[in-house]
Amino acid sequence: MNENLFDIKSKVVVITGGVGVLGSDIAQYLAAQGCKVVILDRLQDKGNELVAKIKASGGEAVFLLTDVLKKEILEQNRADILDKYGQIDVLINAAGGNMPGATIPPDKTIFDLNIDDFKKVVDLNLFGTVIPSIVFAKAMVDNGKGNIINFASESALRPLTRVAGYGAAKAAVANFTKYLAGELSLKFEGDYRVNALVPGFFVTNQNRDLLINPDGSFTPRSKTILGHTPFNRFGEADELLGSVHYLMSDASKFVTGTLLVIDGGFDSFSI
Repeated sequence: MNENLFDIKSKVVVITGGVGVLGSDIAQYLAAQGCKVVILDRLQDKGNELVAKIKASGGEAVFLLTDVLKKEILEQNRADILDKYGQIDVLINAAGGNMPGATIPPDKTIFDLNIDDFKKVVDLNLFGTVIPSIVFAKAMVDNGKGNIINFASESALRPLTRVAGYGAAKAAVANFTKYLAGELSLKFEGDYRVNALVPGFFVTNQNRDLLINPDGSFTPRSKTILGHTPFNRFGEADELLGSVHYLMSDASKFVTGTLLVIDGGFDSFSI
């Protein structure tokens, strides 16, 4: 057999939260592999800059302004993508984030939790995955095939201190991933896969202040995390790329409803 199971060239890939630290790295990598990348985000200037960067490197990409919590906007995005490319092969739900009020620092307790912020974090991470999945899965079902990759989190697997709202939302994303995998395959003719990445600890814009002091040194939380990570370091954004590539390709064509953990051993380590 000479078939390249990892060939993803020419796939039309939609990435929500595409200008974030992780989303932008994924977008650039997939464009370099020959994918047609559609970047969805609220930050138009950054989106246009990312598209220009991809095109300067010989890749193909477009940016569309969106709001992952507004179904009507996403439906217009879908129509624009279908007008341009005729199909949507892959959706990567990379939009997400956290808010201070949905966290519980060491000097606070559960009774200090800001419920409004908690709801906003759940909305962004859970409904910001559910709504795009519903919208873009419709195009996939109409085409008889499709692939959805969600972003869960280490906090979906076990309750981590502080990140109460984010952990609850990502645990729900993990559950929804498994649910949608069965829903699409059982009820519709065709080939559909739904999986989720479970990143461990990567330094991003949303957690930088929790992990890195202004002088660049590690916070006490960082030291605790690294003490429970056999690799004894944080992940680099490009270390997610191979897992994304695998889940997009025919190398994983019998894989659905799974959570792929990329965490340097954090989840497997106890003491």
